[in-house]
Amino acid sequence: MKLLILLILNWVFFILPLSSFPVDVRPQPPVSDPVLPTERDPIFPASVGEAHSPGDLGVKPGHHQDLNKRILIALAVSSTLLGGILLFLACFWIYRLKRLKNSDIKSQKGSESAKGVTLAPILDKFTSFRSNGKKGSIAVIEYQLLVAATKNFREDNFLGEGGLGCVYKAQFSDNSQAAVKRLHRRWQDAGKEFENEIDLSSKIQHQNIVSLLGYCIYGEARFLVYEMMQNGSLESHLHGPSRGSTLTWHIRMRIALDVARGLEYLHERCNPPVIHRDLKSSNILLDSTYNAKLSDFGLAITGGSPRKTNIKLSGTLGYVAPEYLLDGKLTDKSDVYSFGVVLLELLTGRRPVERVTEAQCQSIVTWAMPQLTDRAKLPNIVDPAIRNTMDLKHLYQVAAIAVLCVQPEPSYRPLITDVLHSFIPLVPAELGGSLRLADLVLPSYTSQHNR
Repeated sequence: MKLLILLILNWVFFILPLSSFPVDVRPQPPVSDPVLPTERDPIFPASVGEAHSPGDLGVKPGHHQDLNKRILIALAVSSTLLGGILLFLACFWIYRLKRLKNSDIKSQKGSESAKGVTLAPILDKFTSFRSNGKKGSIAVIEYQLLVAATKNFREDNFLGEGGLGCVYKAQFSDNSQAAVKRLHRRWQDAGKEFENEIDLSSKIQHQNIVSLLGYCIYGEARFLVYEMMQNGSLESHLHGPSRGSTLTWHIRMRIALDVARGLEYLHERCNPPVIHRDLKSSNILLDSTYNAKLSDFGLAITGGSPRKTNIKLSGTLGYVAPEYLLDGKLTDKSDVYSFGVVLLELLTGRRPVERVTEAQCQSIVTWAMPQLTDRAKLPNIVDPAIRNTMDLKHLYQVAAIAVLCVQPEPSYRPLITDVLHSFIPLVPAELGGSLRLADLVLPSYTSQHNR
């Protein structure tokens, strides 16, 4: 650009004046006053009556033509150079725009890889739709495509059922997979929660939060399409046929760490912050390598205020914090309480609420609290599937974290950030923590107790 400016200035101030003003080639007239010189006389006047030849006081015609040729050549060279510079700058600008575009595409692909799922094969099948500029780019999926991928929602593709609807496995023509949730029509607030799920899930992107791939509206039916989580929900592993046998102590600690990371993102990194409001083991999904991700944001709320009051009671019995259940007060500490209940499930293998008699139920918090603080009783309440497989020091630390998270008073509960940092040393480095397995000390006792 500097070279271009200098060239233009040179053309304006030097070449242009030469080409604009003609050269006077006529001989000078004789001196007007041969006796008394005037101010206009030349410094060395000629003798009186001496004839002036054209070669003495004028410019030769050949020299004039040569000067004009030089000016024309200079103008032609300058114009050619200026045109070449402008062409070079235009080409450079186009090249730069292409580089920036390619860089944006690579960064988008990188963010998808960081999320742990390749969305391109599936999203290519869908139509991109931008809704009111608020929800970002959301894929609108054709109903017939979902029918074909789920084989008309056949029973053998049924994955499970939640509070809002049934989930089916979808297998597309290129062998890519997704999970399709068909919402219950009978659910009174299904429409509102459907919109809330789309709005929040389209804005939230984190490695420990399930990705929403798209949605479908067909008549009164509503469908949500998510990335496929091959190992299903945490609830199915803890309370299903395997009774927790697929989840080792280290995998359970990694699951707790992943959940804490997901909540920390919602509470501390989202603007405005997000309160999940329905954290439970059935909403914690596991991929093929047992990485945990949070799902189901239909009940989640956002807001910059640190305290929410008079929120309509929603959630699942056994996971709801007491201040929210009794007084309608909802804060990020309410999610911390729910996390504590999930942690007790991982530790003991018990359900959040279990029936004691036909007329009486008992929560896992009420049952476990007296034993969590007693080091002699604590090993006996550990899930038999993992009993005697952990360092006792780590067991005590996990129990202490659980006790703090389920405190009745919200102010006594830790922030999820503190919980996150407490779990990192308990998870092996190979699974995302900082623990070195060579430093582990396993317990020597072999007591066997059933639940």
